[in-house]
Amino acid sequence: MEDTMMLGVEGIKKSILYGGAGEKPKLVTGTKVTFHFRTQLCNDERTVIDDSKKAGMPMELVIGNMFKLDVWETLLMSMHIGEVAEFWCDVIHTGMYPIVAKSLRRIAAGKDPVDWHIHTCGMANMFAYHSLGYDDLDELQKEPQPLYFVMELLKVQQPSEYDRESWALNDEERLKAVPVLHGQGNKLFKQGRYEDATLKYKEAIMCIKNVQTKEKAWEAPWLRLEKMANTLTLNYCQCLLRMEEYYEVIEHTTDIVNQHPGAMKAFYLRGKAHMEVWNEVEARDDFMRVLDLDPGMKKTIKKDLAVLKMRMELKNEEDRLKYKGMFTKMAREQESLELENPDQEIPEQTSPEQETSKEKQSPGEAPVEQTGEEQNNSTQTSPEKITSAQEVTQEVVSQEETSTDLSSFDHEIPEQSTTQNVTPEQSTPEEATPEQLEAAQTFLEQLASEETSPEHTPEPTYPEQADPDLVSLEQITPSEMTPENTTQ
Repeated sequence: MEDTMMLGVEGIKKSILYGGAGEKPKLVTGTKVTFHFRTQLCNDERTVIDDSKKAGMPMELVIGNMFKLDVWETLLMSMHIGEVAEFWCDVIHTGMYPIVAKSLRRIAAGKDPVDWHIHTCGMANMFAYHSLGYDDLDELQKEPQPLYFVMELLKVQQPSEYDRESWALNDEERLKAVPVLHGQGNKLFKQGRYEDATLKYKEAIMCIKNVQTKEKAWEAPWLRLEKMANTLTLNYCQCLLRMEEYYEVIEHTTDIVNQHPGAMKAFYLRGKAHMEVWNEVEARDDFMRVLDLDPGMKKTIKKDLAVLKMRMELKNEEDRLKYKGMFTKMAREQESLELENPDQEIPEQTSPEQETSKEKQSPGEAPVEQTGEEQNNSTQTSPEKITSAQEVTQEVVSQEETSTDLSSFDHEIPEQSTTQNVTPEQSTPEEATPEQLEAAQTFLEQLASEETSPEHTPEPTYPEQADPDLVSLEQITPSEMTPENTTQ
């Protein structure tokens, strides 16, 4: 259907997309209207800004309730129930849309439409005005432009056909509802129904904030409403304190004391909340501030400070025991880890001959770096090792008996074959010379002499265990014979 100019209204064009049923409903002051809406930019793409159907929540509006976007009342009055129409509205009607859209988005997200708990000074309010928290709305606010509104009228209820909630009241009715809601909240608080009481206090605060937005900041009417709101907010915080919502209490009371440094009750409630979350310094500062503002609170504050001291002592003792137990546990786990995973890996399969030869060098040291003296010291562990060394030396003379063992040894550690110092155990039958045999004999004599020397007395390889003579050679692994594992 072609666009038609609405009679008697400038800057509005209406196009009916789907006709409604019955006669036009009579919309009087207090009539509640339920409808869906979609807002679009006037560009080629018809960019959608908001859509109540996508948000899953229809819009409700009370006629004559001073809705900020009063053009919507005009549009709805021209519609039948069930009708779907598109309205083009000039910029003279859309200037307030960004602010309205912010509230609607907050409601759709389950938040309060008004940031009643945020208290800022006049300068901060001036800067906050330039940002609504949504980029598209900020852009629209900077450069107002015509908009399209697609609306579908769902339901119309006359004032006597529904129970009016606080948001549906006018300013005079809201102010009358505040003391009623305040009294209901106090009654619920005394009954211990703290969550229900918070709802009453919150609703009363919302009524005040809606009226306060129409007053000029920091003038007498605005300050009177601010005082009422602060009183209700502190009652709200008392409920939160009983509900153990301590950090939210700190947030709300901090907002109040930043704007009203003389709010003694706000300091007191914040001090109680700080005490509950172990903020000793902050709690003490708040309690002392209460004494400065009201010396008559001396007895109460003295009691609270004693409780704070006792709680902190208990907390410190609990922390000491907890950390002590934690460090003990960590030490035990580290000790267990060291026992289960020594520094050097134990070979999966070794022959007695290989085990004997490995005992003569410290694991983790490159053979090329060892001197003859270091090799001597590394083999000084038990008399059984000396006997084994003598047997190996005698086997050097017998070329046929040692060939198999030496080939096995070279296969296990190939990287040592090129640079490793030649020891009696590693010499092949073809390489054995009288000089080497003489050196091996001298080596054994040195071992025997060092065994009897007091400064070279071997220590047990098993700390706090039996005499090493009782431990068989097969039970000793290379990892157990490192200098780190011997008793010093």
